[in-house]
Amino acid sequence: MSTFDGLWAEIGDVGRHRPTGGYRRSAWDDADLTLREWFAGAATARGMDVDRDRNGNLWAWWLPTGWTGDPVDAVVTGSHLDSVPDGGAFDGPLGVVSSFAAVDALRAEGFAPRRPIGIVCFADEEGARFGVACVGSRLSTGALDPDRARGLRDGDGRTLAEVLDRAGVDPAGLGRDDRLARRVGSFVELHVEQGRALDRLDRPVAVASSIWPHGRWRLRFTGEANHAGATLLADRHDPMLPCAATVGAARVRAAQHGAVATVGKLAVTPNGANAIASEVVAVLDARGPSEAVLDALTRDLFADAAAHARAEGTEVEVVAESLSPVVEFPDGPRARIRAVLGDLPVLPTAAGHDAGVLATEVPTAMLFVRNPTGVSHSPAEHAERDDCLAGVDALTAVLRDGAGS
Repeated sequence: MSTFDGLWAEIGDVGRHRPTGGYRRSAWDDADLTLREWFAGAATARGMDVDRDRNGNLWAWWLPTGWTGDPVDAVVTGSHLDSVPDGGAFDGPLGVVSSFAAVDALRAEGFAPRRPIGIVCFADEEGARFGVACVGSRLSTGALDPDRARGLRDGDGRTLAEVLDRAGVDPAGLGRDDRLARRVGSFVELHVEQGRALDRLDRPVAVASSIWPHGRWRLRFTGEANHAGATLLADRHDPMLPCAATVGAARVRAAQHGAVATVGKLAVTPNGANAIASEVVAVLDARGPSEAVLDALTRDLFADAAAHARAEGTEVEVVAESLSPVVEFPDGPRARIRAVLGDLPVLPTAAGHDAGVLATEVPTAMLFVRNPTGVSHSPAEHAERDDCLAGVDALTAVLRDGAGS
């Protein structure tokens, strides 16, 4: 059994929801905390130094012989370990497991790094619990205001500050990590592909070119609570109707603009079967091939939402939760990866990643591993073992090249 197989088996049951086959590893819940302990244990077992930064991200360091002090100009890889509700096994964990497997492969061949090698586990990449994606990396780069982060609330009304405090992370310490650009000389994230481009090309590994701009918005439709049976249709101010119309409009507008838009989360008040709602909150996720396209899509859609709300005698408020500009991964790291690995396919992605957040601070790149189902954020997400091992080999070669020079 390979190192990859053993590491993969160690985390396979953590947070798994047997009825669906998916994983429930929300940021800072029991499953996530267990995986964070596993990360620290895997690093310690390999003699790597482990530290947690001010934003809860975990770092493991393989320092060159004789190195003293803080890592500087390191070659860093890694990903995240949290998931969306009933998510797949590969999104995030594949990158972390492959990172440790690559370190094992380098050590087995007797490689001695001349530059530090780091593995990072970013906190709360998915944003499933608190509504903002890539919290750990956004805080570290200064893209997320720490006061706003501390006030984020989960579905049970608990703030991120409260949750962090219970997990032993000081919420007062959240904020930009001034060490980031000094410690990380380059970052490469390995990730399962979220799509079927590699399957169509019949290739196991690709390198990323860009990440589509994307954002999340909270649409709050407000009306008047009333009795579902006793209230005449003409007397109703039901916020569910403009919300439903806006969900349909999102699909239509996205098609018109060559983009994607999804409403995958609703909160209804009072949420009774025999009650007209007083409020419906919908979370919109929208992504486009350019910032101009995304802006046009959301402008049209929010106008639609306002018109639907007026037609029902209700109101709508739109609040931006997060907005990520287009990320064009730099040519230099990608060219070097292709020089090391050969003529890899180059693919864009519409999915957000911590690598995209870090791109504002350090040179970044991404490797994708084939997903034959094309499905992600679902138990059907998959990667074949041979393709995972090809990803480990690719990452090993990239780390060898970066840390050996």
